[in-house]
Formats: sequence, C-alpha cells, structure tokens
Amino acid sequence: MRHIHIIGIGTGNPEHLTLQAINAMNAVDAIFIPTKGAEKDGLAAVRREICSRYVTNSNTKIIEFAVPKRATAGRTYLESVDEWHAAIAERYSKLIRDLPEAGQGAFLVWGDPSLYDSTIRVLERARQTSALAFEFSVIPGITSIQALAASHRIPINLVGKALEITTGRRLVEEGNRADSTVVMLDGETAFSKIDDPDAEIFWGAYLGTPDEITRAGRLAEVADEIVRIRAEARMRHGWIMDIYLLRKGHDFDDL
Repeated sequence: MRHIHIIGIGTGNPEHLTLQAINAMNAVDAIFIPTKGAEKDGLAAVRREICSRYVTNSNTKIIEFAVPKRATAGRTYLESVDEWHAAIAERYSKLIRDLPEAGQGAFLVWGDPSLYDSTIRVLERARQTSALAFEFSVIPGITSIQALAASHRIPINLVGKALEITTGRRLVEEGNRADSTVVMLDGETAFSKIDDPDAEIFWGAYLGTPDEITRAGRLAEVADEIVRIRAEARMRHGWIMDIYLLRKGHDFDDL
C-alpha cells in the first residue's frame, strides 16, 4: 500500500528540520512541492532549498504541482474553503496514484501539520473520495508560534493564565478575550482594529529566515508602524507570512 509522509518543515529556516523529517525525505520515492505562481515562488524556493540541502537519495524525485486557487466570489468563507479543499484533494489523488503501488511520497508543510494547516484533512478527503488506498503519517515541525516566542525571547503564556490561538477574522468578531492571544492567518491586520489600551503586541514576519522582521510594544503605540512595515514587506516579496501575540496583564498580577 502507498504511504504518505506529512512533514512539518518549520517557518522557513532549513535548520528547523528534525532528523526524523530528514530521514523520511530520504526514504520516499517522491517529494511533492506546491507552487502558487510567481508572486509566491519564495514559498516553493524554501522547499527546494530544503530538498537540495538534505535529500541525498538519488532515487527520490522532486515533483512540483500547482495548487488550485481558492474562489471567493459569491461564496461564504466556509463554502469557498470546502470547494478549494475538494479541488486540492483531487490534485493530491493524482499525485499519489502515480506512485508505485507500495511507494512512498511526502508533502512538506510549512510550520507544523497540526496548526492551521489542512494537509491532513485534505488527504483524508482524498482517501474518501478517490477510493485510493493509502496510509499516511505525520512528522511534527517547529510552529510559527515557537519561532515567534524564540525571536522575541518571551514565554507565550502568562503564569497560570489562559492562552487562545485564533485567526484575524475571529479576533475582529470576538475581540481580544484571553490574557494571551496568538493570532494567525490575519490578512486584514485585525490588530489595528482592536481598542485595548492594556494590550501589548509581539509581531513577526518571515520568522526564521534572513528576511525576518519583528516589532513589539504597546498595541496603541506600534500598530500603525506594523501595518506600514507589513504592507511594504508584502509588496517587496510578493507574499507575507506573519503572526503575533496580543498580551495583557503580567505574571502573578492576580495574587
């Protein structure tokens, strides 16, 4: 039976890879690299560099494939994602079907496959809809949350207090509720819409790469600067991956 490895590769630094990940990459017949057009070629370039650095098995093929674009017009967010996942699952099925009958393949996933990534659920969908028999395993990677904390030299949570991980869309809808809130997938700079005089922000983009940018401070004081820096960086690179922590309060301030 075919077997697929879902490998977390960290946030862009090739040195984030674990030995488990490197060994798996060298055990497979093919590594699948997603491409998203010229504007986001930097994402594929990092995966290519990882393969160039660590794949020593001459029998391992590097196969690039175009990721279907998500259509949003006339659809709710969930409808557009559901339709998009269906298209990706079909693409995955074709890639897996081309493997030898007992072959192995690998998808390289930014960060960790468990956190705001859909490779696991899309592969489950491919298995259900294609009648294609295969197994898969997951190899964890360094998350952008870990990279953010390391770059700012901070713990993510306050002692004994709650931590929330959410999206920019949810932050706008529900507000800044927890003592520590990690916000991912924020394409609309939701932090700039939060009116919370007690909040601090720890922001980072391109974490773990030579292009890394970080800013921290009182949200009200640095929000405009982050919005500007983010827009400039996105225009310069053609894409951006950023994450931030909103925090209010201090350790032991409820004693």
